Amino acid sequence: MENYIVSARKYRPATFDTVVGQKALTTTLKNAISNEKLAHAYLFCGPRGVGKTTCARIFAKTINCLHPTSDGEACNECESCMAFNEQRSYNIHELDAASNNSVEDIRSLIEQVRIPPQIGKYKVYIIDEVHMLSQAAFNAFLKTLEEPPHHAIFILATTEKHKILPTILSRCQIYDFNRISVNDIVEHLAKVAQKEHIEAEPEALNIIAQKADGGMRDALSIFDQVTSFTNGHITYQSVIENLNVLDYEYYFKLTDFLLENKVQDCLLTFNDVLKKGFDGNHFITGLTSHFRDLLVSRDESTLQLLEVGAAIRERYKAQAQKCPPKFLYKAMKLCNDCDLNYRQSKNKRLLVELTLIQVAQLNEEPESPGNGRSPEQTIHPLFHKKQTADEKAAVASVHPSQTSAVTEPKPASQVQPLAMPQKQEKKIPTMKKESLGLSIRKTTPQSTEKEETTVKKENAPVAEKDSYEDYIFNEKDLNYYWREFASLLPKEEAANAGRMMNMQPHLLKDGNTFEIAVDNNIVEKYMLQLAPQIENHLRERLHNRKIQMTVRISRADEKVRAYSHVEKFQVMSKKNPALLKLKEELGLELS
Repeated sequence: MENYIVSARKYRPATFDTVVGQKALTTTLKNAISNEKLAHAYLFCGPRGVGKTTCARIFAKTINCLHPTSDGEACNECESCMAFNEQRSYNIHELDAASNNSVEDIRSLIEQVRIPPQIGKYKVYIIDEVHMLSQAAFNAFLKTLEEPPHHAIFILATTEKHKILPTILSRCQIYDFNRISVNDIVEHLAKVAQKEHIEAEPEALNIIAQKADGGMRDALSIFDQVTSFTNGHITYQSVIENLNVLDYEYYFKLTDFLLENKVQDCLLTFNDVLKKGFDGNHFITGLTSHFRDLLVSRDESTLQLLEVGAAIRERYKAQAQKCPPKFLYKAMKLCNDCDLNYRQSKNKRLLVELTLIQVAQLNEEPESPGNGRSPEQTIHPLFHKKQTADEKAAVASVHPSQTSAVTEPKPASQVQPLAMPQKQEKKIPTMKKESLGLSIRKTTPQSTEKEETTVKKENAPVAEKDSYEDYIFNEKDLNYYWREFASLLPKEEAANAGRMMNMQPHLLKDGNTFEIAVDNNIVEKYMLQLAPQIENHLRERLHNRKIQMTVRISRADEKVRAYSHVEKFQVMSKKNPALLKLKEELGLELS
């Protein structure tokens, strides 16, 4: 049985021209080789599977080629190139820093650097995952990396550039590798499929490329997996089934339901998605991306941002014309808010369903100027039932006196929002001329009821006012809500908030008044300006309407300012002399 080689190794680039998606970097390296302007140290950094180690090997082979081509490529025919292709070249050394990260490993490498090459001009040392080296190993490597022998070239490769010491970065030429675009991956996979005699649909290859997330090695690995699943016939349906990808069809169908305000169909579609084993967060992020793709599909200038196959691209263009721009803006905002709140929500399914209901009602909302921030997340009634003429007649027959009260329901634009109940102003009572005289006639029950009702209405606010009870509070509660108010101050008032945190409200004897001691007139003036807001906050939180705040300037013997670190230590050391002894024994200094 023939030994099987995975596509990621079998179709690994052997020349700079065959490297996919890194045209700018390969051109720079080829020009440097042609002009013989080679640096002694390079750093290749970027995501996984984008060609860092591959370019390092091609670079090492090309600079040792005995007969390079005119365009800066290796000839693949000389002894040096043949030795490299057969993996027996002594001019190229690869070190995995993930498993060889100690000082001894670096010292062994430095000893090898002294030996000149037997064939070719340079010895190339490729150190992969260089960020895994220890601190001591980096320090041992610094001198050699800065001034290596003329025949030594170092190529460092890493996926985490931020973990490398600045002293290492300053000694290297840095090449940042980009993620490979979806179109480039699709073209390369199509070439591989043609060489392997595999039938593959363009939409299927596009799904593989999106799943790879910019890495060619991941794309080829997924390609091999799907090839084994489909037995050489890669289709769009087989790919989404094997990779557990949510089909575009769900999002196209769901968008039509949302535009038509079919809430029931939207919820049923979401239920089908959950039955297939998909997570709600995966669904809502996919829906957000779908709305984004619809938005860029509305204009020819932004259509290039759509990374899908040709057939699906036409479907996006067709559906994008049905979606108003404002609908897409608000829908993206609502879905994005749902994505942000998904992890904190305890009822995740309900959160997604409420978002779908809100998006379905966007087209029915009246145009409002808005505040320029985000759509109001309101849910309107799903069903509106108008009263028929037969129902009106039935009501009139039962309650003839209330016939005039039955009116047509007002349209939504004329319905006034519910307002908070307000206290009615007391009106000056008016008396008729006939009521000035005295009468001994017995009052009728109807008049008595009217008078009682009038008295109740007039006394209602008074009764409500008398029923309010002021709670008793202590200084601990007062101090807690004082600090709460300070924490609610805006960022611009950070200095004043910190000053309030250091203040200690002191409750006076009456139990409702407290005082604040400040150290100067400026702070006193500021606290007096802030007093009404503080009093309102404390009255609401402590349920007491009698709370009053007074401000005074502290006496000479009072210390109301914030202590520094040194002052705090001095106070603590007076209470516990062992702290001062500990400081002297350990030689500590206070910053």
